[in-house]
Amino acid sequence: MNRLLLCFVIALSGSLLSCSKGSQPSDIGSGAGTIPCDGFCADASSLLTVADVEAVISQAVAEAGALNENATIAVVDRVGNVLAVFRMNTADTEVTIDSGTSVVGGLEGISVIPDTLAAISKAQTGAYLSSEGNAFSTRTASQIIQPFFNPGEVGQPSGPLFGVQFSNLSCSDLNTRFTAGATAGPHRTPLGLAADLGGFPLYKNGTPVGGIGVIADGVYGLDLSVTDRDRDIDELIAVAGSYNYAAPLDRRERITLDGKVARFSDVWFDDLSSDPVSAPSFASIDGVLGNLEAVTAYTAGAVIAGKAFGQADSGIRADATNYPGLDAFVLVDDTGTERYPPIASTVNPAELTQAEVTQLIRSALVVANRSRAQIRRPVSSQARVTVSIVDTDGVVLGIARTRDGPIFGTDVSLQKARTAAFYSGADAAADLTSAPDTIYLNADATPSGTTITIGDYVTAVQIFTGLPGALTDGAYAFADRSGGNLSRPYYPDGIVSTANGPFSKPIDDWSVFSDGLQLDLVMNRIIEHVVHVLGGGADTPQNCTTLSRLANGIQIFPGSVPIYRGNTLVGGIGVSGDGVDQDDMIAFLGLHEAGEVLGTINNAPVSIRADQLTPQGTRLRFVQCPQAPYVNSSEQNACAGK
Repeated sequence: MNRLLLCFVIALSGSLLSCSKGSQPSDIGSGAGTIPCDGFCADASSLLTVADVEAVISQAVAEAGALNENATIAVVDRVGNVLAVFRMNTADTEVTIDSGTSVVGGLEGISVIPDTLAAISKAQTGAYLSSEGNAFSTRTASQIIQPFFNPGEVGQPSGPLFGVQFSNLSCSDLNTRFTAGATAGPHRTPLGLAADLGGFPLYKNGTPVGGIGVIADGVYGLDLSVTDRDRDIDELIAVAGSYNYAAPLDRRERITLDGKVARFSDVWFDDLSSDPVSAPSFASIDGVLGNLEAVTAYTAGAVIAGKAFGQADSGIRADATNYPGLDAFVLVDDTGTERYPPIASTVNPAELTQAEVTQLIRSALVVANRSRAQIRRPVSSQARVTVSIVDTDGVVLGIARTRDGPIFGTDVSLQKARTAAFYSGADAAADLTSAPDTIYLNADATPSGTTITIGDYVTAVQIFTGLPGALTDGAYAFADRSGGNLSRPYYPDGIVSTANGPFSKPIDDWSVFSDGLQLDLVMNRIIEHVVHVLGGGADTPQNCTTLSRLANGIQIFPGSVPIYRGNTLVGGIGVSGDGVDQDDMIAFLGLHEAGEVLGTINNAPVSIRADQLTPQGTRLRFVQCPQAPYVNSSEQNACAGK
């Protein structure tokens, strides 16, 4: 069936497939066939073998050759272990960060980024965003982090995961680091999550087992428009590499976000210039068309097998102790020891107890298990998320996950919990003022002469909100939705005639690589790590900000609430992995229901929630819950009155 006829049939059937952007008509080349995985397929055999990794690279190299391009190709497993990096002969060894917006500042324009780091970040993004219920690519990431959703639809709110690009960072205290061979994850990403086209998940038998990332065009950027069909060389080469390991048809371009289809790819196998089936063996190209590359902090330069997600040696395994009957999973180290079991606050004993932390996580898992997922197939699947609890000093008191939650949400849930507690506390202003200046760079990474004083953001938010005590008195409770409102380049979000929020850059200076406080807090450490990889110094410490309360940075899309004991702030809960309204609800109702069980903790009193504030005449938001959120239930407005 030709493409035009296929699209006509699809249009008549009402399918969500986006034919205007390139059809994906079958499961040919899929690593799953039509296996209907719904979160329970992964087992000890669900991994990329050495032969698999070599096949992926060979197929990608064949397409690059057919296009007369030279690419750098990275393959990772589902928890971010780098299984191989292959650089073709004469491929660019450095790439330029460029959003295409002509913005100056932040990471924009830096042109000494190693190609290997770009490829690794893209591969990890495809792996981290995907699950058995959804397949997301770096094109999906590009779509959901821009100031309008969809990109180019002026006047619409920002993308639902606005800000997620600055998560899973190289400096994160949660994400693990390369030692030798594949080890327990989830591992850090060198540049954060990528929006540059050419990163895809890899599947076997219906379950994601890793990702492929390709850089060939010399630019680490994003797609500013969804109204045309691109023939991007990075994407073409990565698609070829994914042959026989591609996401199932029913998991790509079938997920809707705010009623809009999540984009996966503009090209597919029938767009290729090569036949992946005829790709040469890896042995015949290694050392001839290119070479395996050692990358400081990521790979020793060999092909290795990946880890099977959900097995102890992957770093994520089933819980056996604290959350019985909830199908919970926990993070473990290379010895199988749980990394974040429930503990009491060690800094301030008057804050959360071990029993309270345990009940908080249990209650949040219960809410997640009965909630209808937003970004999963089949329809009416339960939500799959990670839950993190912190005290007011940002100390991790407990982390647990539901089965098959996407990996990206692990680090993000911790960012969210810390951000809610941080903005709701009385120490935020002092902490921000104490942070070192951020140094902006020239293309060659020498100092440009522009520095950002982090404390200026404190002044900006106090002026913007009309609250001289903002960030100093702990008078109001801020969820991530509240802080996110103040972190958009337009306030209210998407209204182009308005100024930026105080945590954001003005739109003329804004890009996904320079978004305001979120990047400025962590930029020095991102660059420090890049310099380390280039051989120029020690690696960045496992603290992204120099502030103990924000050791893996901040997050600015919804899914958290601060935790109170009466009127006293005692911590934060963050949830990530599903639709942002679902994340909001699981955090909010998880805390509410834990409070009902214990009688000792609660959501912020209504009178001090950030939605009581109307800066610039527009009310802030606290949380937003789905209308009819539960599987097999008609209950509505589950958060109302709580």
